[in-house]
Amino acid sequence: MEGPIEEIEDGEVVWRFDTAFLRSKWTCIWGRGCLGILPEPSPALGQGCCSVGAEFEDEDEARLIGALGATLDPVRFQYHAEAQAGGVFNDGNRTGTRVIDGACIFLNRPGFSGGAGCALHLAALDSGERPQDWKPAVCWQLPIKVDWEVVDGGSEVATVRRWTRADWGAEGDTMAWCCTEGDRAYVGELPVIESLAQELEGTVGTEVFVELRRRLASEDS
Repeated sequence: MEGPIEEIEDGEVVWRFDTAFLRSKWTCIWGRGCLGILPEPSPALGQGCCSVGAEFEDEDEARLIGALGATLDPVRFQYHAEAQAGGVFNDGNRTGTRVIDGACIFLNRPGFSGGAGCALHLAALDSGERPQDWKPAVCWQLPIKVDWEVVDGGSEVATVRRWTRADWGAEGDTMAWCCTEGDRAYVGELPVIESLAQELEGTVGTEVFVELRRRLASEDS
């Protein structure tokens, strides 16, 4: 990770933050010129980073997504019939979401009458709840990435940074565009520490987030 780092100790965990990214004006531009992660720029497809299925953190998350998926109204879920017939999981091990017609089964395509975008996200908003409580962690955290490292004595170092092309694995080698590269997505009105405050707090915990925001604010004053 390049650039200035802010470290915060939290018990057995030392959090390390990429402050350049947190101060940047990155913002998700899905539906506003996002080129997607396919080998060719494909803004018209509206797939964003959903061209691959979402991997689950653990079995608990798989159960949650499966249960929430079963509650979705077909009016809001374009692939409801396919989910009923073949499920929402990628395989019997339930390690991620199923890919159908070239993207995640939960992705409503442009032109769908119930609304384009993640069916889970839309359903959460309809219910007056936070999308991050309905979606796989990897989806609501993007482009936040946490690298965990066990150090001497059993403590851990958690490095919070932006996703890079390499983090996509084999898909990263063929992607025509990665939203954290270049300047196309750095057009937000607020710095990431504010625009993704809810996501950051959900990732690192309230205490650490409050201290992080305090430190960045004091350094900017």
